[in-house]
Amino acid sequence: MSWSMWLGLLAISCLGAMSPGPSLAMVVRHTLGGGRAQGIACAWAHSVGIGMYALITLLGLAALLKHFPIIFKVIAVAGALYLAWLGIKALMSKGGMQQKLAAGRQTTVLEAARDGIAISMLNPKIMLFFTALFSQFVLAAQHSSGKGLIVLTPLIVDGCWYTLIAFMLSQPKVLDKLRNKANLIDKLTGGVLLLLALRVVASI
Repeated sequence: MSWSMWLGLLAISCLGAMSPGPSLAMVVRHTLGGGRAQGIACAWAHSVGIGMYALITLLGLAALLKHFPIIFKVIAVAGALYLAWLGIKALMSKGGMQQKLAAGRQTTVLEAARDGIAISMLNPKIMLFFTALFSQFVLAAQHSSGKGLIVLTPLIVDGCWYTLIAFMLSQPKVLDKLRNKANLIDKLTGGVLLLLALRVVASI
């Protein structure tokens, strides 16, 4: 892979990672509900899911979906149901995350990692992103080093971006302010996730 081609891959990976959506909402929620460790666990578990999509694209996901569109519909429906479940869970959270923290209940690192990888693997938007934009890089990568870059670049960029978000939000002054607004954040997160679920269903 040429230097200019890799810069293009890096730019697309950065744009994809920085695009607001359910992934950002999940990292924010786990940072708020547990702290920096939970936010970072969610971030890197999410990035593993991104790396897996990059690998699957490299192995021929675009061609597979083209010949078997039902596979995309199944993944899209599963993703929409998962987003809806997360949204309802957030909306029904009584008193917000602040009340859970007051009762001594924090989200665990394992829970954060579980939600991080699930939100990436079950998000049809990410699947479309890779199949639409990464095919050009797959064709350009003829050697193992280039193929490795296709997988590692979006994985590392995604993990670093959401780790930065978790670090910024877990600063004591920022975290205290967020936790004071935990109930509102829960409701906004739930609403966004439900809207995204509806959008996915409408686009199928």
